[in-house]
Parts: sequence; C-alpha cells; structure tokens
Amino acid sequence: MARRSIGIVMNGVTGRMGYRQHLLRSILAIREQGGVRTAEGTVLWPEPVLVGRSEVKLRELAERHGLTAWTTDLAEALARPDIDIYFDAQVTGARVEAIRAAVAAGKHVYTEKPLAEDLGEALALARLAEEAGVKHGVVQDKLFLPGLLKLKRLVDGGFFGRILSVRGEFGYWVFEGDWQEAQRPSWNYRAEDGGGIILDMFCHWRYVLDGVIAPVRSVQALGATHIGERVDEHGKPYEATADDAAYGIFELEGGIVAQINSSWTTRVFRDELVEFQVDGTEGSAVAGLRRCRVQHRTMTPKPVWNPDLPATEDFRSQWQEIPDNTEFDNGFKAQWEMFLRHVADDGPFPWDFYEGARGVQLAELGLRAWREGRRLDVPELTK
Repeated sequence: MARRSIGIVMNGVTGRMGYRQHLLRSILAIREQGGVRTAEGTVLWPEPVLVGRSEVKLRELAERHGLTAWTTDLAEALARPDIDIYFDAQVTGARVEAIRAAVAAGKHVYTEKPLAEDLGEALALARLAEEAGVKHGVVQDKLFLPGLLKLKRLVDGGFFGRILSVRGEFGYWVFEGDWQEAQRPSWNYRAEDGGGIILDMFCHWRYVLDGVIAPVRSVQALGATHIGERVDEHGKPYEATADDAAYGIFELEGGIVAQINSSWTTRVFRDELVEFQVDGTEGSAVAGLRRCRVQHRTMTPKPVWNPDLPATEDFRSQWQEIPDNTEFDNGFKAQWEMFLRHVADDGPFPWDFYEGARGVQLAELGLRAWREGRRLDVPELTK
C-alpha cells in the first residue's frame, strides 16, 4: 500500500490545547493507528515539526515522544520543502502574522479558533488564502462531540417538531492562581493579549448553533469580569482585564431563542461541563459532551407547581438515554483526519476560514452588544 508523508509545522504545541488535543490525541494518535487512509487507498502519514518559543520545552516534548524535528524559528520551519501544512495553536494575538507567513510560503493552513481578534482581520486572512490557492480550515471540535452528534441526529430526524428554544450552560471554576494553580493560561484573562470568554466561546457557539440547530440572526450579550485580580504562572499577581463570564441571548432562524451562559467563575452542578437543552413541540433533549437524553411528547409527565410540599417526582428518571449506535473518535482527531484528506485528495472540509470568520463576527457583535446594551443583527457573510 502506497504511503504519502505530509509535513506539518505545529506552532504552539507547548501549550495546553496544542499539546494535549492536537499533538498527543490527534497527530500522534493518527501515527499510532497507522496513518489516515484516503478514498484511493493511499495512507497519509503526518510528520510533525514542533515550533514554539521555548527550546527547553520543545526538546523535552520531542524526546518524550520520539520526535526529532523541532525549532524555535518559524521562518526556518516554513522554508522546508517537505512541509505541506501549517498548524497554529498559539495565543490569538500571534496568530494572524504567523498565518500570513505560512500562506506566503505556499502552505495549507489549519488553525485553532478564533481565527483572529476581529472580523476585518479574519476576512482578510480568508481572502489571502483564497487568492494564494492554499487550502484553509479552522478547528470546530464541538461538532464532533458524541453528545452533539446525537443531538444533530435528532434535529435531522425531526424529533423535536418545531424547535422553540435552546438553553446552554458552559463553564467551571478556574482557580485564581494563588492557593491553587489555575487550569487556564493567564493570557485568557488579559484583553490586551486576546483573552476573554466572549472572544473564545462565542466562536464555538456560532458553529454549534449554525451547524446543529439553525443559523444565528441576532445577539444580545452581557459580559462580566467577576474576578478582577489573578496570579500568573510565575506567581505574580496581575489585573484581569478581560471578561470571565458571558450571558448571551441569540435569536436563530425560525424564531428559535437560544440562551447560553459561559463562565470561568461557576461551580459545576450538572452532569457535564457543557450541556444544551433543546425544547420543541414534539419533544426535548439534553445533550452534553458525550450523553444525550430525550423526553418525547408522548412520555412527558404532568407536573404541578406546589411550593408547600416536597417534590416527589424524580425528574431525571423521566428521560431516556440515546444510544451511541456507533464508535465515537476524539473530535479533534476526527477533524484532523478530514483536513489531511482535504489537503491530499481534495476531500470535503466545509470549515474553512470563512466559517472561522463567522465565529469571530459573532464574538465581535457580542462584545459590541455588551458595550452598547442592545440587540444586534448578525449580517450574512459571503465569500
């Protein structure tokens, strides 16, 4: 069987997401399974070149996983003739310049979101990549979560009848960094470094709502910086200048109302770190990262409000579990495999830079809606 190597510059792999989800659980996992097979039978074999700012961290990472190619010089990596793809998992503020350099070097580009810090830059990157004739894609991992795949199956099958509303809860407590080490990097809480939960999570909510439920048509948002001071990775206190919680209301096509709370300052009292409840005329569903439970119209109980007596119904037991019916792979890995096939033999990959720009658009409008205290329409973006 023919094997084709695909060189990938992986920039930002010393960070949490770049290492865990993209290098370890995607690219190295693909190598462990023997590569990715194309429709014609060719096996695609990813050859990563690790790029970052710390020589010490890169060397340690490479030695840990038996890799030999790494550098702190991005230009040197992009100049290699055996490189096909540039991947970016850096801080958002460094992304645009690096992607421009990759496109100028003629490399296909796959990147974490957000694509850029503002819509103008995101669209400029999309047009630049189109004009250069390189393939381009943005990570939209939540579309590959088992829970949301099951939810999408219900939507496509007409389970809900007419969808009325969506309620989403996302978040967990991120420690301030003083007596407990923070689970997220400090730049996430500095607006000047591209931080903020609206810029981060509204990009996710755009493709989740558009791709699973219905297109987003308007947005209202209230952001907050609930914790004003945190402690960075070196034990130094710093001012948190970015929003750490956001409360959004989105109107979707067809009059569907979606409410999504996003917070790094909440303690979890639900089954998973993110959950969406979808209510329709014929039934409802609650989907998380992996699980999805439903309650059909014919099985809906008839509760009666009585605050004077303890509740006697076990409401959770009145829902039915949706079976897996298939084996679900890691969502990041599944999308990586699609992008590799897209580069190698023009396989389908709908999540290009323009889709990434739509996420940035919603985040930008959310921040503006918060500042101006009003509802804003979401204009259609065209290529």
